[in-house]
Amino acid sequence: MQSFSALLRAVLLVTVTSVSASSFLRIPLTKLAPTSSSLAGLPDADRARAAFLKNYASGGPTTVPASNLAYVQYTTSVGVGSPPTYYNLVVDTGSSNTFVGTGTTYVQTSTSIFTGEDVNVTYGTGYFSGLEYLDQVTLAPGFVITNQSIGDALSYADFEGVDGIVGVGPVILTEGTLSPSTNELIPTVMNNALSQGLITEEILGVSFAPATSYNDTNGALTYGGIDSSLYTGEITYTPVTATYPAGYYWGVNVTDATYGSTTTVIPTSTAGIVDTGTTLILLADNFFESYLRAIPGAKLDESTGLMTIPESSVSEIQPLNFTIGGTVFSLDAAAQLIPTDQNTAWGLLANKQYGLVSYLGTNSGEGLDFIIGQKFMEKYYAVFDTDSNRVGFAYTEHTFTTYTP
Repeated sequence: MQSFSALLRAVLLVTVTSVSASSFLRIPLTKLAPTSSSLAGLPDADRARAAFLKNYASGGPTTVPASNLAYVQYTTSVGVGSPPTYYNLVVDTGSSNTFVGTGTTYVQTSTSIFTGEDVNVTYGTGYFSGLEYLDQVTLAPGFVITNQSIGDALSYADFEGVDGIVGVGPVILTEGTLSPSTNELIPTVMNNALSQGLITEEILGVSFAPATSYNDTNGALTYGGIDSSLYTGEITYTPVTATYPAGYYWGVNVTDATYGSTTTVIPTSTAGIVDTGTTLILLADNFFESYLRAIPGAKLDESTGLMTIPESSVSEIQPLNFTIGGTVFSLDAAAQLIPTDQNTAWGLLANKQYGLVSYLGTNSGEGLDFIIGQKFMEKYYAVFDTDSNRVGFAYTEHTFTTYTP
């Protein structure tokens, strides 16, 4: 999950195919426009998110749409209650509670059951506090979970333009969020979809894509499996890392990373996380310094927290290569640079070239040395497989594109 000071207006356009225990249901994701002021603090918010994550850890497939919020975040439409009230919720693999009320308020219906518990969750730059209910949750037409834990956010901060979060991280992340039952784990939407027979595998497939406009329906979530129409070739899987604290999340080991063919960025195997809620690709500060120095004239812009690249170096940008599970996943120039026609939306200077790779805020060696965020997943299909405790990546039609400033 990425900072919510950067979160934004969300509209979801939903298209569905058939829903059954053996078919797909696809819901697209739309990227929407926030104000430039809300985006201006995004890099620092991503780093605040990273710092919090490091400290905190002390039936059949159904595909639904997800909406991209003006280049920086994805939401999906989730119905709560009967009849359902629909909420635009941030898709977050870095947290596991599901809650509503930060925009559209929670509407109680005949299916709403108060559990007697308070619920409190702190994120990188925001929080919510409220009451826990069990309620009916509609993820797609015909895909309805009963007795799902829902937080009713009565107080909160930094959730501009969205209604809450649908948490699809590991269930251990819910520990300590209830009161008085502080040791109780809260089954996630994925846990309950499996136990209630809506899916036969506890697997989430995530398809993001570079947005071409403010309001771009360009992503999809697949509950209960993978959608082979959304990727090409084979999926490379790697086990969830045993390294703490990355292993509390969807953490993986990167064997090494290079910039071009000669510059080593990550020299040895190290652990980090894959997080749909973080916008950028964040590297431990010493790794980022190696990357920055490899690009002639590149500098860190202290006012934005982003790297700037001189025009003379843009055409010479080399691939940034991550080795994961024995496969090299390369980020070409288009995956490393913010298109200049998006600068205004990001709250940036119009005449500068900025990068999408930034620093984590701490040096390597602390058990969470990188975050693979949304911008990586706009190039590669991602699979979060609870059953086999692994993460997968695959190439897509968006993996290699031509950068246009």
